[in-house]
Amino acid sequence: MLSKALLRLGASAARHPWRVIAAWLVAATLAVLAAVAFGGRNADSMTVPGLDSQRAAELIERAGTGQEGMTAQVVVTPLDGAATFFDHDSARTALTRLQTEVKRLPRVLGTSDPAGALDAGGDTAVRGGLVSVDGRIAVVRVQYPDQSRLSAEDLDALVDLGDRLRAELPLRIEMGGSLFYAFSDPDGGASELIGLLAAAAILFLAFGSLVAAALPIGMAVFGLTVGVATMTVLAGVTDVPTFAPVLGSMVGLGVGIDYALFVLARHREYLARGLDPREAAGRAVATAGRPVVFAGGTVVVSILGLAVANVPFMTVGGLAVSIVVLTMVVASVTLLPAFLGAAGPRLARAGRIGRIGRALQTRKPGRLARRRDPAAGPAHAAGWRRWIGHVSRHPVPYAVGAAGLLLTATLPVLGLRVGLPDDGSLPHGRTERRAYDLVAEGFGPGTNGPLAIAADPAGDPGVLDRLVGAVAADPGIASVAPTHIDRATGIATLVVFPTTSPQDKATADTIARLRTDVLPTAIGHGPARAHVGGAAASLSDVGQRTSQRLPVFVAAVLAVSFLLLMLVFRSILVPLKAVLLNLLSIGAAYGIMVAVFQWGWGGALIGLEATVPIVSFIPIFLFAILFGLSMDYEVFLLSRVREEYLRTGDNGTAIVEGVSRTARIITSAALIMVAVFLSFAVADDPSTKMFGLGLATAILIDATVVRMVLVPATMTLLGRTNWWLPKWLDRMLPRGPVGTDDTDAGSTGEAPRPRPVDR
Repeated sequence: MLSKALLRLGASAARHPWRVIAAWLVAATLAVLAAVAFGGRNADSMTVPGLDSQRAAELIERAGTGQEGMTAQVVVTPLDGAATFFDHDSARTALTRLQTEVKRLPRVLGTSDPAGALDAGGDTAVRGGLVSVDGRIAVVRVQYPDQSRLSAEDLDALVDLGDRLRAELPLRIEMGGSLFYAFSDPDGGASELIGLLAAAAILFLAFGSLVAAALPIGMAVFGLTVGVATMTVLAGVTDVPTFAPVLGSMVGLGVGIDYALFVLARHREYLARGLDPREAAGRAVATAGRPVVFAGGTVVVSILGLAVANVPFMTVGGLAVSIVVLTMVVASVTLLPAFLGAAGPRLARAGRIGRIGRALQTRKPGRLARRRDPAAGPAHAAGWRRWIGHVSRHPVPYAVGAAGLLLTATLPVLGLRVGLPDDGSLPHGRTERRAYDLVAEGFGPGTNGPLAIAADPAGDPGVLDRLVGAVAADPGIASVAPTHIDRATGIATLVVFPTTSPQDKATADTIARLRTDVLPTAIGHGPARAHVGGAAASLSDVGQRTSQRLPVFVAAVLAVSFLLLMLVFRSILVPLKAVLLNLLSIGAAYGIMVAVFQWGWGGALIGLEATVPIVSFIPIFLFAILFGLSMDYEVFLLSRVREEYLRTGDNGTAIVEGVSRTARIITSAALIMVAVFLSFAVADDPSTKMFGLGLATAILIDATVVRMVLVPATMTLLGRTNWWLPKWLDRMLPRGPVGTDDTDAGSTGEAPRPRPVDR
């Protein structure tokens, strides 16, 4: 059985703590060395087979025009606010020098020539989209090869050049473009530190002991080091998206500290019973470690299930995050018991805060007498026991009220709009945002998100003229750049500028209209073909793909979770209830995200400077992570309820005792996760903000409204039918439930039998 294996593993680690700690030190060192030697830089790739934007990219690549590669733009304006590039020679000379130096950078294929266009005449520069009508803003567009031949060093070279020229030229210089999107370092370092400090404070308040607070933090740091280093090695083999390290750190810190908290709490319970520290560590891993393994496995399976979306960067990102979660599970059942064994009996002492708390609690002797009964649980459970008992005595109003609250919070999901938060949503302190604003001011908002239409005329000489005319006549298109035709292949590339910004819903409507109406009408029924590409089109397509696959993914995750919970808890209604309640908490989190990011409610509190759509891939990613994380609390809580039920055979007693005994740990764990996730919600990048706020909100709702109100209320209403399982199905399912405290049953692996239950 799993419990026996974990018992042996935990006890062995506790008996030989320094060997295990040394082994983890070696593993962390080797992982870091491998990351340095073989690791790669994270890069975002929007390559998705079968999408129209991908077909456009393939045509452009086949033509070999160079436009299939990465781009950057250097936006400049004279420091003298009254000067323009039309009438100031010094500004024009500075522009010429800037363009020349940018062109000399390694791997730059070419640049636009606003200075040359100005020499040919102001009208030429304006018509080419290189200088604004008022002559104050100029753009040097920089063309790079495709992403596979670039690295973060190319971005660093461009940024360093800009820093140097700002000090030498009378120009304000700002930069942006896809090169920044692909290779900018993700937010994370400061957020990780803030999250760790907040977690340490909560752990200290929960346990009243510096030693007890330090052990989960130490384990999480070890696990995070190994997990992120392994992710870096993976980046040397394939493109790992830039959000993966941030998300991996966020989820890894949260689950790692939570898992350690669950095991540590059980360990201290066994110490309080008088067990030897090493035996207590083994039993803690065997009991609390089983839910940890199961819950961690559910998180990993849920995240790996993202592969059903058939979006490669999401699949790789999910794999990278899963590595961190799996590392934390392994650390929880090996490294943590080693820490517990090394700490010895010191963990049994509560410290000053714990002693003060006990002194205050002993003032009422009636309650103290009950607390001294080992079956009654620790003293700190008394308040929770009263609350759960209160909810259990009034299950209907609490169930209806809590469910209504969550359904109300879910309503904004009806207005969910996926899209691309562009550089206009970044803080004003970022050069990408300032470049975005300058371009929008000088050339119109659509210039920040050009579309690339790739057309293969297939021998039809008039198709390109019809195509250009039809696209230019569309009300959503502001202008069309001169057509580039590859002589060898005949493939034409049209760069077109929408009238609206990349994140505007109207831009997505324009893309859809071009594909379904404008292009088919212009091409006719001949062999010619045309596809719409570009960054805005790619992310719009990814959003549609994930929206189409989301129902299949959700159904698969729900089905697997239901089956696993049924196997664990030998019940039909318990897993069904768990699945439905998890959906409620996730739906409420989605609704709050829509209210904050799309409607702007409270956005200033997390540094959001403009409303933005929800990033297209975040809803499905969040569902995978949140459903897995919510199972942590579900398994931990129901495992204890199941233990009490098997011990007493009474459903009401099992609910009150099981929930109250786990409430303090669950709320502490939830506070830690919320603190970690919220520390990322104040990052600059809106995607990181969405991940942080979405995860924090869902965990907070799950650990409070769901676990402490809806679970006891609904389980009370269901009564003994909570544990109903058809006899024929009971015989088919394998034995060995997670929810039995078999180590306390003489370590025989046999669970205590409940009183007869009518099945």
